[in-house]
Amino acid sequence: MTIIRPFRALRYDPARVELSRVLAPPYDVIAADERHHLYDRDPHNAVRLELTRNVAEEATTDYTAVRETLDGWRNEGVLALDEAPSLYGLRQPFVSPDGSQGTREGFFGLLRLEDYERRIVRPHERTLAGPKADRLKVLRAARSNLSPVFFLYEDRESTLPRHFAATFDAPIASASEASGSIQLTRLSDPDATGAVADFMADRPVVIADGHHRYETALAYRDACRVHSGDEGPHEWILAYFANAYAPGSLLLPIHRLILKGAPPTENAWRERLRGWEQRLIPVEGAESIPDILRAELEPLADRHAFAADDASGQLRIFSRPRTEGDDLTVRMIHREVIDGVFGLDEEAVREGAIAYPKSAGQTARDLRAGHGAVALYLNALTPEDVFRVTAAGEVLPQKSTFFHPKLPTGLVFRLLEAS
Repeated sequence: MTIIRPFRALRYDPARVELSRVLAPPYDVIAADERHHLYDRDPHNAVRLELTRNVAEEATTDYTAVRETLDGWRNEGVLALDEAPSLYGLRQPFVSPDGSQGTREGFFGLLRLEDYERRIVRPHERTLAGPKADRLKVLRAARSNLSPVFFLYEDRESTLPRHFAATFDAPIASASEASGSIQLTRLSDPDATGAVADFMADRPVVIADGHHRYETALAYRDACRVHSGDEGPHEWILAYFANAYAPGSLLLPIHRLILKGAPPTENAWRERLRGWEQRLIPVEGAESIPDILRAELEPLADRHAFAADDASGQLRIFSRPRTEGDDLTVRMIHREVIDGVFGLDEEAVREGAIAYPKSAGQTARDLRAGHGAVALYLNALTPEDVFRVTAAGEVLPQKSTFFHPKLPTGLVFRLLEAS
């Protein structure tokens, strides 16, 4: 069963700092030059707890300064520990790539760590040793969870939001972003937090973002068990939970930019993709790509489909019918297109033969700037895809999912000794 519980969050005091200035993006999406901007934005910006100012410093740092910074900010009163264990609701407005407005609601709590083999916590992608080693250094030094792991759960009837609804009338913190005001609330009533825990107990959770942090926490837990047994703060992790089926849960596609080689000829496309239907759509330039994909690719969501762009002025739309028992489209594209057409196997992909720009527009611009050979545009996976694959104990190809919006770091921290 999925076991969650309230906790005493360590939070910024809104009377001492402007929350909008101290929040940071997740550490793994912060570009090297963006670190300096965040460091300079505010002396208490959360990036100072997650990353060194310079990328080159990561290899040699032991992150001792992170705990010193945490303690210093507590002594200053910039950070304060809440008195009562609580679950924390979050309302986060966002703008989707097509310009439409949305709002995602979720909540923070502690999740009891479970090995993947138990199928309670389910990953959807593989991890790399380097980032886990780096995050383990941070965890050991800080003795804190500085950013949450983002989990999805299934609640098709939207049962949980009613427990948090009234709390949004009196948020305990807010931060302004371009898309609107983020609101953080607190749910402390034992009956209400117990009802949330009871609901979650019957549902497995899928890691949306934070696989490296989760597996780092498992390694830290196992090391602590040698001396402390299987009870204690090392058995829990700071988690954020969102309903995968809520209207505000947006799962975006991640497109592929083939970096090496030459675009296939017309005959090569047809010979190597037999059984796929093909249409040619005229393209005026990179800025027209997102609209074309919305009009021509997204309506093919009930089929296997993708678009290929070689910057020649024509976009190729490929599709084929789905049949019972078919694999996911993203896997089929890796097998039949990335490997079958371009000859890039899994090892080549791991070694960097493909780039993953943040949007279709960026992918198209990068291609036309000479940074790749062919762009492949995909439709987004569905929540059913993610839950079906993870329930079977399988993982997706690298960079198959993009959960929008990203969860900022700095809304809540968790000290291990306080939980």
